[in-house]
Amino acid sequence: MADLLSDSEIKERASLLSGPTVEGRKLRCTRSFKDFIGAIAFVNKLVAPSEAAGHHPDIEISYNKVTVNLTTHDAGGLTEKDLALAQEISALN
Repeated sequence: MADLLSDSEIKERASLLSGPTVEGRKLRCTRSFKDFIGAIAFVNKLVAPSEAAGHHPDIEISYNKVTVNLTTHDAGGLTEKDLALAQEISALN
């Protein structure tokens, strides 16, 4: 099981990311697209990095908006896995 990050580690690392915010024990990022097709195209781009990391986000889709929530469920909060995947997701267009 991955080790939980301290509050100071989370704050420091999250400040380096563009997009996600810390909400409780998760990182949350919402992106808007032109339409549903654009939203689904973005979700499809999440597959490869998530599979490569062996770490899968919780995803909410609402027409042209995608919300990605990252947390390490078995650790009960944020770990290095979440921050690393958030960095990869932040780089996706």
